Amino acid sequence: MSDTIGTHALKGKWIVLSVLCIAELLGMSVWFSATAVVPALITAWKLTGSEVAWLTMSVQIGFVIGTFASSLLNLADYFTGRWFFAIASFLASIATALIALLANDIIIALFLRFLTGMFLAGVYPVGMKIMATWTKQDRGLGIGLLVGALTIGSATPHLLNALGGVEDWKTVLYLSAGLGALGGALTLLFVNEGPYRSALPRVNWRYAVGVVRQRELALANLGYLGHMWELYAMWAWLPVFVLSSFELASIEPLWAGVVAFAVIAAGGLGSVLAGFLADRYGRTTITIVSMVVSGTCALLVGVFYGGSPTALAIICLIWGFAVVADSAQFSACVSELCEAEHIGTALTLQTCLGFLLTIVTIRCIPTLVDWVSWRWAFAFLSLGPLVGVWAMYSLRRLPASSRLAGGRR
Repeated sequence: MSDTIGTHALKGKWIVLSVLCIAELLGMSVWFSATAVVPALITAWKLTGSEVAWLTMSVQIGFVIGTFASSLLNLADYFTGRWFFAIASFLASIATALIALLANDIIIALFLRFLTGMFLAGVYPVGMKIMATWTKQDRGLGIGLLVGALTIGSATPHLLNALGGVEDWKTVLYLSAGLGALGGALTLLFVNEGPYRSALPRVNWRYAVGVVRQRELALANLGYLGHMWELYAMWAWLPVFVLSSFELASIEPLWAGVVAFAVIAAGGLGSVLAGFLADRYGRTTITIVSMVVSGTCALLVGVFYGGSPTALAIICLIWGFAVVADSAQFSACVSELCEAEHIGTALTLQTCLGFLLTIVTIRCIPTLVDWVSWRWAFAFLSLGPLVGVWAMYSLRRLPASSRLAGGRR
């Protein structure tokens, strides 16, 4: 399809994309709904550190299985985006509400969290695919806006928890589920795919294998894996880290929830700003800078543990801003380097691989806390950005990188 699209075809573009971002924010609010109420669940269900880790890991596993099946069967490219997104969002919301309604122990909760993750495989990658059908020269900004919305949506349960009190955990889950269902309804009513969409392809499971073998796509995905090595372990455990540090300083738990929300939500601003800059100065440039900053924060944040709450909040805010700023640009890279008719499959496979890796680091953090304490546990996460920087520098040197951001590498 030609890069030139008439004004009429793009009419209402930013209205549709604004609604899509709001729907993504609301739909992803269920992701960390259970993680946000961990302090109350530890008391109510007598959870161990391992069981707490599984509350988040079960969502990741469900998401991995959902995205793997979707990429293998090309579901994100085969079905109409808004219906896929909306139905998946509704189902994830139902699974979340059922935890508050039915669960009285960790077993039922883990199964429902697994289902939540599996259904969210139809929300995040499909939202990016819809965004790609509306954007071309401004794709970095577009996907940056979407990932920013996802980031704020992921932070929302922490704010709900802080406002409602750490003991009222069922209310947090019900509110998160309601927000997710609203996101699905908005998508169904007001969102459609844009003029850059391709014709529906035949199901071709071999394409998912081809994505891994293509060098430029492999490097873009390796950069994404380095980013994901750090991101979700940080999101999952930083609220517990902040709460523990604030307790040592005799600060009310309410403020730990507020800081956790602010830190994760700061990534929304980082994602939008990075998207704007990447469209102008290059995707590899911005991802490298972001990973250098976030990796440095991972190394240093533990030094502030148990010290000044203000200093700890500041370094965490910087980390939260940088750790997700590059996320959308890896997706934008893949959408620009792959075949147009298989953008949905390529993005879904990328997220599948990334979230599979997060299971490792999420599980490792509590073990590292036992071994080296909170002061050094997060330093382990800096290995991911180190690998990611190398991958994006290598991609930058390939001729295929000229397809990124209109030639801006």
